[in-house]
Amino acid sequence: MTGIANKIMKRVSAFDPGTRVFTPKDFVDIASRDAIDQALSRLVKAKSLRRVGHGLYDLPRFSKFLNRFVPADMDAIVEAIVRRDGVRVMPGGMAPANRLGLTNAVSAKAVYTTDGHSRTIEIGRRTLEFRHASPRIMRWAGRPGAPVVEALRWLGPDIVAAEHGKIVLKLKSVLPNYVKSDLLKNSRDLPGWALPVIHGITKDELNVV
Repeated sequence: MTGIANKIMKRVSAFDPGTRVFTPKDFVDIASRDAIDQALSRLVKAKSLRRVGHGLYDLPRFSKFLNRFVPADMDAIVEAIVRRDGVRVMPGGMAPANRLGLTNAVSAKAVYTTDGHSRTIEIGRRTLEFRHASPRIMRWAGRPGAPVVEALRWLGPDIVAAEHGKIVLKLKSVLPNYVKSDLLKNSRDLPGWALPVIHGITKDELNVV
């Protein structure tokens, strides 16, 4: 193993197997990009690292129970892409609505809202989709109310209007007050059709009229 490969493995091995995904950009302080790419290719061939997608690598975790290496962690993959590309993301699509109890449906792909380009990435048999959103929507990234905003966006104005009462009752029962407060405080960043829901879930708990 070359000196460059040794340095890469030393950095990778500082993390437990299966907990972090790396990109060539994580090693640019070690050597030139070409040298890093060559070293990563050799490490994959030697089965010291696993290539989980284009430009994405991990130290896989072996499951004794399953008697095989487990798939790369999707959250770790997203974190690697965010680090590499300097973009912001937040879980989008169906998943937030499912977690909040607004749908029983489960998506076959992981969807993220981003201020970067829209694109789809295949990770083995799994699909990771990034959907570009406006700056107004991306201002919710990192806020407590982000999952609610994304759930309402996934439902869309027609369903939100038709199921207004049910949606309000459900969200009132599952959301803590700090999330309700965040939604109300930053409601200027919501589409107009979503405002009745926010007012409905905050008027009693937060003494809003």
